[in-house]
Amino acid sequence: MEKVEKIAYFDFIAPKRDIWRKKNRYYYQELEKLLKFIIPPNSSILEIGCGTGDFIKYLRPKRGVGIDFSPEMIRIAKEKYPEYEFLIDDAENLHITEKFDYVILSDLVGYLDDVWQACRELQKVTKKETRIIITYWNYLWEPLLNLGSKLGLKMPQKGYQNWLTLEDIENLLNLNGYEVISKGYRLLFPKYIPIISFIFNRFLAKLPFLKNLCLIEYIIAKEMTTKPDTKEYSCSIIIPTKNEVGNIEGIVKRTPMMGTLTELIFVDGNSTDGTCEKIKEMMEAYPDKNIKLIHQGDGIGKADAVRKGFDATSCDILFILDGDLTVCPEDLPKFYISMSEGRGEFINGTRLVYPLEKDSMRFLNKLANKAFGILFSWLLEQRLTDTLCGTKVLFKKDYQKIVDSRSFFGNFDPFGDFDLLFGAAKLNLKIVEIPVRYKPRTYGDIKIKRFKHGLLLLKMSLIAFKKLKLD
Repeated sequence: MEKVEKIAYFDFIAPKRDIWRKKNRYYYQELEKLLKFIIPPNSSILEIGCGTGDFIKYLRPKRGVGIDFSPEMIRIAKEKYPEYEFLIDDAENLHITEKFDYVILSDLVGYLDDVWQACRELQKVTKKETRIIITYWNYLWEPLLNLGSKLGLKMPQKGYQNWLTLEDIENLLNLNGYEVISKGYRLLFPKYIPIISFIFNRFLAKLPFLKNLCLIEYIIAKEMTTKPDTKEYSCSIIIPTKNEVGNIEGIVKRTPMMGTLTELIFVDGNSTDGTCEKIKEMMEAYPDKNIKLIHQGDGIGKADAVRKGFDATSCDILFILDGDLTVCPEDLPKFYISMSEGRGEFINGTRLVYPLEKDSMRFLNKLANKAFGILFSWLLEQRLTDTLCGTKVLFKKDYQKIVDSRSFFGNFDPFGDFDLLFGAAKLNLKIVEIPVRYKPRTYGDIKIKRFKHGLLLLKMSLIAFKKLKLD
C-alpha cells in the first residue's frame, strides 16, 4: 500500500478511532499503565503516531507533543486536548527537531514502510538522556488479530502489516545508534474477565516461556554512549546478469551514488536477449556514471560471476545486487551507512522481516529460506533470518581473506551466498542484517532450480556442521 493510500485510510477511520479504543479499553489501559510506570511525572514527551492523542493526555507531561501523518487524526486530537501540541508529521521523514525526554512509538512499527528509516529519523528528536519506548504486537498473535479484525473485534488492518520480533526491532535500533536498556512482554489475556484476567496477566504472564506468548512486546532504548567513527569509502556494486535486458536501465537510473566513488560492474553470463547491448547503451547514455561490463565467458553460475566482479575492482566496499531488481537499489545506502559507521563488517540483506509481496517468493522457497536461516544462526552463532538474499556487502580486504581460506569449506556453492557467509563467520566478522522489501520480478525468468540447488545447499550446510561443530 502506498503512503498516500495509508494516509487516506487513517483519515477515514479517524472518526471511529475512539470507538475502537473503547471496545478494547482493557488493552489500552494496560498500555497506559506500562507507559506511566516507565515515564516519571513532569517529563517532556513526544508520541510518534499519536492517533487522537489519548496517551499524551493520560501521561500529563510537562511538555507533550503528538505527531501523526493523518491530518484527520491530528484535527480530532487538537479538538479533544487543546492544551497539548499536535502536528502533522511523518515518522519516516520528521520535520520536528525538538529534543524530548521520552519518545513513544506505540503500535506504530507495523504500519511503517521503512522501519530502518524511522529509527534513523529518531536522531532528530533524541538526546543522550532520552529514552525511546516502542510497543508492538507479538508476531505469534498475527492469526488471532487478523481474525479479530474480520470479526469486528478490533480496528481493521488494511494492506501489508509488518510483524517484527523484538530481535528485529533491537537490530534496527542498533544499526541507527541506539542500544536497548530493557525489553519485555505484557498481557497474556487481552480481554477483561474478572479473576481470569487477573490470574493470567498478573501471575501467568510473568512465568518463563508463558511470558513470550503475551500480546504486547516492548523495548526501551537510548542513544549509544560512543558515537560512530564514520569513514568514507569507495564502492563497487557487482550486478550478475543473464537475460535481464528489461532491468538494466532501471538499475542504472535507480542506483544511488555512495561514498567517495561508486562504480557499477555488470558481469554478464552469455545473455541472448540483448542485455550486453543495453549495458553498452547505458554506458554511452550516462558517461558520468562509472559503468563497466565484464563477460563471464566459460564461467557458469552467479557465484562465478560475483567472484569475477570482485576480482575486477579495487574499491573499498563490495556490494552484490541481483540483476532482477527484486531488491530495490534505493536500499543500498543503508548498507553503506552501516559499513561506514562500523555497525557491521558483513551486511546481509533479509527479505523475511517485512511482508512478501504477492508472487515475489514461492512458498517452498520461503520455507527453505526460513529453515536455512534457523540452521545458519545455530551453525554460525550469529543471528541470520535470510541466508539466500542476494544483497550482501563486505570490505574488499575481508573478501580477500575469505578467498584465501575458501578451501576450508569447499568450492561448490552455485550462488556464492553460503560461501561468503561461511567465510565471514570463520573470520569472526560481525554479521548484521538489514531488512529489504522483496519485489516480484517484472522481467526475465527465475534462475533457481529449487530441488537441485536446495540439495546442494543442504550438502554445504552439512559440511559446515562438520567443520564448525565437530572438528
